[in-house]
Amino acid sequence: MTDARTPSGASAPSDAEIAALDAHWRAANYLAVGQIYLMANPLLEEPLAPEHIKPRLLGHWGTSPGLNLVHTHLNRIVRTRKRRAMCVWGPGHGGPAVLANSWLEGSYSETYPDVSRDRAGMGALFKQFSFPGGVPSHVAPETPGSIHEGGELGYALTHAYGAAFDHPELLVACVVGDGEAETGPLAASWHSNKFLDPVHDGAVLPVLHLNGYKIANPTVLARLPEDELDALLRGYGHDPVYVEGDEPAVVHRALAAAMDLAVDRIDGYQRAARSEGASARPRWPMIVLRTPKGWTGPEEVDGLPVENTWRAHQVPLPGVRDNPDHLRQLEEWMRSYRPEELFDSEGRPTAQVLECVPEGTARLGATPYANGGLLLRDLPLPPLENHAVRVDRPGTVLHEPTRILGGLLEDVMAATADRRNFRVVGPDETESNRLGALYEATGKAWQAEVLPTDEHLARDGRVMEVLSEHLCQGWLEGYLLTGRHGLFSSYEAFAHIVDSMVNQHIKWLRTSRRLHWRAPVASLNYLLTSHVWRQDHNGFSHQDPGFVDHILNKSPEVVRVYMPPDANTLLSTADHVLRSRDYVNVIVAGKQPGFDWLTLDEARAHCARGAGVWEWAGTEDGSREPDVVLACAGDVPTLETMAAAGLLRRHLPELAVRVVNVVDMTRLLPHEEHPHGMPDAEYDAVFTRDRPVIFAYHGYPWLVHRLAYRRAGHSHLHVRGYKEEGTTTTPFDMVVRNDLDRYRLVMDVLDRVPGLGVRAVAVRQAMADARTRHHAWIREHGTDMPEVADWAWEG
Repeated sequence: MTDARTPSGASAPSDAEIAALDAHWRAANYLAVGQIYLMANPLLEEPLAPEHIKPRLLGHWGTSPGLNLVHTHLNRIVRTRKRRAMCVWGPGHGGPAVLANSWLEGSYSETYPDVSRDRAGMGALFKQFSFPGGVPSHVAPETPGSIHEGGELGYALTHAYGAAFDHPELLVACVVGDGEAETGPLAASWHSNKFLDPVHDGAVLPVLHLNGYKIANPTVLARLPEDELDALLRGYGHDPVYVEGDEPAVVHRALAAAMDLAVDRIDGYQRAARSEGASARPRWPMIVLRTPKGWTGPEEVDGLPVENTWRAHQVPLPGVRDNPDHLRQLEEWMRSYRPEELFDSEGRPTAQVLECVPEGTARLGATPYANGGLLLRDLPLPPLENHAVRVDRPGTVLHEPTRILGGLLEDVMAATADRRNFRVVGPDETESNRLGALYEATGKAWQAEVLPTDEHLARDGRVMEVLSEHLCQGWLEGYLLTGRHGLFSSYEAFAHIVDSMVNQHIKWLRTSRRLHWRAPVASLNYLLTSHVWRQDHNGFSHQDPGFVDHILNKSPEVVRVYMPPDANTLLSTADHVLRSRDYVNVIVAGKQPGFDWLTLDEARAHCARGAGVWEWAGTEDGSREPDVVLACAGDVPTLETMAAAGLLRRHLPELAVRVVNVVDMTRLLPHEEHPHGMPDAEYDAVFTRDRPVIFAYHGYPWLVHRLAYRRAGHSHLHVRGYKEEGTTTTPFDMVVRNDLDRYRLVMDVLDRVPGLGVRAVAVRQAMADARTRHHAWIREHGTDMPEVADWAWEG
């Protein structure tokens, strides 16, 4: 085990340097306590009184002294080593610490001039914390230097690696709380070091902070015997350096030595890989920091131990306004930091406090890497004509849409070979999802052992595959938030695994859009394929289209959902989302052969509208309103709608049928509810106010009802979609089981157009007979009927 008290490659800090580090740490601790408790008297220029105390005490003290300690020592590393650095703060509610350090270094006051770095600004800093109209108790978008939501436990380390990819000059420190370390995503995140290229990527320095407790329980890693913990971390491929103690001077010296040792090792690995051709995977260093929970806070409150127990987690002195003893303890606690040594008479930090603080954009709160839009460069997207498929007649030629998209992504990957600002992530499915053309431009990132049977593995690869959707999501979020572009490709059913992660990212973007100083970042783009209607071979477990329902519950200004019906509309949609900023875009598209409906020019116009009438597919003559509207969204629903339109054209040629295709699902919302929503007049013109609308939808049918419930024609809207009827079966049987098939759609028309059911009883019977014939056929032959399998548009 490495002795962290023995520096390597650098002189030990002098007593004066240790004193300066301690002064900065004490100042940050003082400011953290003040934020939790005070709304007046920030410099304790008079004895504390109840009116100085906030009426509601919210915040988390227990993790703050450890975070302040790490921030203080990172300042030293950045300043003395002249490193470009940022930090991801993992412990859930460490807001007081990170805000305190941002205020001390001046980046907070530069970002928010009304919170100046003096007495008045300190008072504002204190009062705004967890106060109505103020700032959250956790690290959030409002916090300068942050890319990670403090309430988002489990994802700090994967965000840190995402930030380091393709930033070779960057050191990303990441504080991992020992409570957070119990989560599944964090446990998987340790494996990210097998994907970090020491030549083209930056470095990640994890700091595992063991303070022993969560809200009310001990933490697992803090209670492991040291040899077991060491074996665990070394088994993950790290080389841990240990710092432990509760005596500030000793801990400062040990942590300074540990930081020096870790950075020396990082520099050595990068130098060996970049200048000497070393190819072995580094055993990257990490720091294990063990300090008391709530260190330097009250040791005991009301006869019960607090410091170094779970009781220090949130507000150690809960009754300060009403309990004189608690008020006395709070004042003693805050004065124990000796604020008169840390701040001058105007409330400004003293020179000793700021001795270790870097300057300008080197400060952790001012780093442009944590405001990634400042670094963002547009993607060099190729002309879509280079990849578009030729469509002479709609519905007669088939292509695999995602394979066509793969060609476009290959061009993007090749065009960014020098700037390295584009990555594609996915859980072991890039080839399966027909995006294999990417491997003509890059390989799959991989730093572990390579065998002769492996394909496309590359140390500098920019396709990233790991069988953890959490890691894919976290890597991409960190990559985007630090100024790059990317795409997440996934089987549709398993996108749900990252529901909570995308929820937090959407909240982050929504808040960031309201902050003038946050520059727009590239959108988080999902490609969901291998979808519900073409998972007939994998069965029920792989059949779930509900991710879009989750997304469309979120902030309308941020979320978009697209369902391109063919290859050219997928190209147009992908071009749009890859250019967009500050959105979460979800594209649902098939990878199996599907009909081409639109030329590239038609696809562009259709995608720009988001929803529109396909006049060539219907039987309207323009002299009257249609008798029925056949609407569809999604590639398979479009196929079944077109087939139903063909059946109606053949059996009921006098019926005026309008076919409407929807690419952008948010177009169904009222314009007042979503910026893409149709005004009522436009919606009524497309769908009519009083004619039956039979809507074939890719996912759960009630979503369409929810989006359109305020429309005048909602009572005439009938939606078919997935209703949890799935198994291992044939492709067409999937739609039959869920009543989305062409024959059922025709029957719906007959049932809903007034008077048609009686006139066309023979047609309805023929449709029912076809469904019966289908069931018998697949059980005998194991394939779909020729009239289905060999169908093509004849309009």
